[in-house]
Amino acid sequence: MTQRLADGSAGDADYSRIGPGYALIRQPDPRIAARILDALGDARTVLNVGAGAGSYEPVDREVTAVEPSASMRAQRPEWLTLAIDATSDDLPFPDRSFDASMATVTVHQWPARATGLAEMRRVTRGPVVIMTFDPVPPQHWWLMDYAPEVFEVESHRMPAIATLKFELGGDSGAPVDVIPVPVPADCVDGFGQAFFARPERLLEADVRRAMSAWSFVSDEVVARFTGRLSADLASGAWDRQYGDFRRLDEFDAGLRLVVGHPSHRTEP
Repeated sequence: MTQRLADGSAGDADYSRIGPGYALIRQPDPRIAARILDALGDARTVLNVGAGAGSYEPVDREVTAVEPSASMRAQRPEWLTLAIDATSDDLPFPDRSFDASMATVTVHQWPARATGLAEMRRVTRGPVVIMTFDPVPPQHWWLMDYAPEVFEVESHRMPAIATLKFELGGDSGAPVDVIPVPVPADCVDGFGQAFFARPERLLEADVRRAMSAWSFVSDEVVARFTGRLSADLASGAWDRQYGDFRRLDEFDAGLRLVVGHPSHRTEP
């Protein structure tokens, strides 16, 4: 059984420490939300695993949310259903309970990820929709030069896309799609890659706190990052070297939907 922290957090990040204010920064972006809705298809009942504060939960479906962290459950807005205190590796539902299931930017924190994905398949009749980041950024961008330690952390936390495909497909040979999700320059959701064109926002401590990767780097790394970026923005050095990012409408930051479909194999 998964070990849990004081507030119930069941992953590698302590949301009793980094969770305050999370819901204010990590708002769902409507363009990303539309892609998730498309992947969910015509599902009427949806399970959201590692639901956090409820970002990207459909409001026009019957949603059941699972979230182990009390700090995150407390930030869910009143128009969403109350989240169930449970973990991904032991979902308290019968087989094939839901039309579809989803997990958005959370599987990298699951200590028993393969078990959790198998549980999602078990309780789902239709698609299993996972939103995640490729641990190998498809394009080099400026934050990789300013805070390489953050990317080193994420390279060990984020599962390879091929691994997720294998774990979602299982032994049944079920098809799995990988769908690139471009990040808009004015992305509402405050994950780190969302600020590729707005570097100033990453100087805000509240913004960084809503990104779990920063909780795994030292205070010295954070001080070096903020000092260098502040100086380069003030001097114009950042814009001279990286200003083209401000002119992009969207950017491939490695955000992906990995969608597992039910197997149509006939069992003997």
